[in-house]
Amino acid sequence: MSRDLVGYGATPPAANWPGGARTAVQFVVNYEEGAENSVLNGDAGSEAFLSEMVGAASHTGARAMAMESLYEYGSRAGFWRLYRLFTSRNIPVTVFGVAKAMEMNPKAVEAMLKADWEIASHGLRWIDYQTVPEAVEKAHIEEAISLHRALTGRRPLGWYQGRTSPNTARLIAEEGGFLYDADSYADDVPYYDRQHGRAQLIVPYTLDVNDMKFVAYNGFAEGEAFFRYLRDTFDMLHSEGGRMMSVGLHGRIAGRPARANALSRFLDHILASEDVWITRRIDIANHWLKEHPA
Repeated sequence: MSRDLVGYGATPPAANWPGGARTAVQFVVNYEEGAENSVLNGDAGSEAFLSEMVGAASHTGARAMAMESLYEYGSRAGFWRLYRLFTSRNIPVTVFGVAKAMEMNPKAVEAMLKADWEIASHGLRWIDYQTVPEAVEKAHIEEAISLHRALTGRRPLGWYQGRTSPNTARLIAEEGGFLYDADSYADDVPYYDRQHGRAQLIVPYTLDVNDMKFVAYNGFAEGEAFFRYLRDTFDMLHSEGGRMMSVGLHGRIAGRPARANALSRFLDHILASEDVWITRRIDIANHWLKEHPA
């Protein structure tokens, strides 16, 4: 498998966003809580990734009660705070929903559906698939789709594994039912990956405009820095025109009060701006398929 280091080059295609919008803005709420590493889930040890305890170690063969409670905050409180922020402003959202996490909180899934949020698949489990055998990962993808359908009434059309393996993109293309794959950070607009037998639409995601930077050594220390980064990213993309902006959020991270306050100010900033298409990833995918067919 080769790499594409050229992409669209100096002249990206005209996005032609609906209504003449200069920028498409898209918010993702990652729903992972309960599907992380835990001996309760049959894993070797506890979770050590993306929590307030930066640099935490996994406890082999044992539960980590503090880590579990940090994740539980996301589903118990943080998700609902984000839900209120977006629904009170009528802002559409895409959820990256881990199937096993959604299974543990049907009320959250019910709320997502009621708000007409897109629920894309975030895989079966919130674990690192880098060294998971291909056959196991393929089985997990199939189980994720089946469980997602049972929980939401329909199969997912968007995919984001997050902690991928070298096989993930090929397995998703071969599965054939995903309108878009988000397991890429390689561009500011959608593009097609033709390496795996068919033209798979890629709607890139982000790790920089992402609340995960609050729980990283090189990240945001407080809400004001987060707000400035969101604002400056939007302002730059809006000045260029024809780009998309993704914002990545988690209930256990951005759902904390101070961070949610910063996010709230950014929502008001873009709502006060002109020529902005605030939408779901599935809508961006459908638009791109129509405007730029494979």
